[in-house]
Amino acid sequence: MKNVMKKFFKNESGATAIEYGLIAALIAVAIIGAVSTLGTNLATTFGDVSAELTGAGPPPAP
Repeated sequence: MKNVMKKFFKNESGATAIEYGLIAALIAVAIIGAVSTLGTNLATTFGDVSAELTGAGPPPAP
C-alpha cells in the first residue's frame, strides 16, 4: 500500500495535462483579443470607405 501511495504522489502526468490546458487557454484568449481588435478596425475602415463613396457621384456634366 505504501508503494502505491508513493507512485500516486510521484505521478506528474496530470500536472502536465493541466499545464497544456492553461497554455491552450492563454493562446485562445490572445486569438480572441486579436480578432476582436482586427474586426473593430476593419469595421471602421469599411465605414470610412462607405462614407467616402456615398459622397461621390458621377462627374459634373461639361
